[in-house]
Amino acid sequence: MASDKTETTSGAEPVTNMGMIVLITIVATLGGFLFGFDSGVINGTYDGLQAAFGSSVAGGGFNVASMLLGCAMGAFLAGWLADKFGRRTILLVAAVFFIISAWGSGIAVTSGEFILYRLIGGFGVGAASVLAPAYISELAPAAYRGRLTTLQQIAIIVGLFSAFVSNYLLAESAGGSVSVAWMGFEAWRWMFWMELVPAVIFLLALLTIPESPRYLVLSGARDKALAILARLFAGAAATMVADIDASLARDHHKPRFSDLLDTANGKVRKIVWVGIGLASFQQLVGINVVFYYGAVLWQAVGFSESDALLINIISAGLSIAACVVTVLLVDKIGRKPLLWVGSLGMAVTLSLVAFAFSTGTIAADGTLQLSDAMGTLALVAANLYVVFFNGSWGPVMWVMLGEMFPNQIRGSGLAVAGLVQWGTNFAITMTFPMMLASIGLAGAYGFYAFSAFVSVWFVLKMVHETKGLTLEEMEG
Repeated sequence: MASDKTETTSGAEPVTNMGMIVLITIVATLGGFLFGFDSGVINGTYDGLQAAFGSSVAGGGFNVASMLLGCAMGAFLAGWLADKFGRRTILLVAAVFFIISAWGSGIAVTSGEFILYRLIGGFGVGAASVLAPAYISELAPAAYRGRLTTLQQIAIIVGLFSAFVSNYLLAESAGGSVSVAWMGFEAWRWMFWMELVPAVIFLLALLTIPESPRYLVLSGARDKALAILARLFAGAAATMVADIDASLARDHHKPRFSDLLDTANGKVRKIVWVGIGLASFQQLVGINVVFYYGAVLWQAVGFSESDALLINIISAGLSIAACVVTVLLVDKIGRKPLLWVGSLGMAVTLSLVAFAFSTGTIAADGTLQLSDAMGTLALVAANLYVVFFNGSWGPVMWVMLGEMFPNQIRGSGLAVAGLVQWGTNFAITMTFPMMLASIGLAGAYGFYAFSAFVSVWFVLKMVHETKGLTLEEMEG
């Protein structure tokens, strides 16, 4: 048991140790920060990678997108591994992978070597992306779960923002991403090495937080779960353990992938399809084209490398502000309203971006030339799109995936949804350079706008509200 501050006599009013819960949440969201940093750092290194490895357009796209294959594998295996070895244990493995990837990506001398290290980092990103929100959901009180889990998205955007700032400062100080910065190494290599600092902090901080009590009950360590819950929810620990026991007792076996099927008809449960839909639509709207190719995109319409990197910083700053608003609203108005409003906002703003790009003309150097008015429209609409995304689908999808699955299928459900999310991410990221070369920016953004319009229907027809429900009340 914990100190006398958290212990109460039988029948006493439960006391929530919010200080400890917030501290645990902050540590867990460091995984989100690294998720964002690792995803964003590639944005400013594209030219350096092309120069160092002499890649083709398709090869350059694969250098960027290769991490996402590791992400898909990490997300798919993480839920299953977390059910076997624990949420915190797999997060520790992810932290080690972040460290290996950050160092290796910077020292790579061939495209194959670089891809290997990015795949390792991708496993860490994929694992952290599904386990951090699930871990937070399994420790947070229902009334605050949405807000606390949304901090994961803020951490992701802060990670992106930090990577963009780091890339910008390194490129400015060296005179460009391909120029030599310190110790004879190009600036783009240092962009990757900057990730070592937060990665090491994450690894050490994870050693200070407890394992998920729901995992402990699942694995038979009931007394350990009771001790942790007593520190977090004095006076309610025994009741909470009993509720977890009851939710697991309905299945009488350890979690397995076959639990995703409805025993009555053998078909995939509807809740799994909803998870797959949430995971795929979050990527089909094209957000990671902005995150991964922002510098390339804005240079393609005539901005300098320095201005393009600065636009990335502005977009990331707006994203953080949008996430803060979501933190204030997600447990008040719910998840579903935020999703459909975000879908509608993205559909409109993406359509405006596509329209602006459709008015451009191709210059002799291959860049898309826009009029001042259309350039302003594209820039404003693109940043409003980022705001709508990060005020809705960015954080809320992770909130819902972390909480919507019943205890018995949470690991398996996260595995499938995570695989789909990162698989779709890979497809969108890999195809963007080819879409840019074939149907152009207008065509690419037209497809993303169409996906956003379809996602409005999906939210209204398929998604059910989870606000205020305990994890034991979730039904599959």
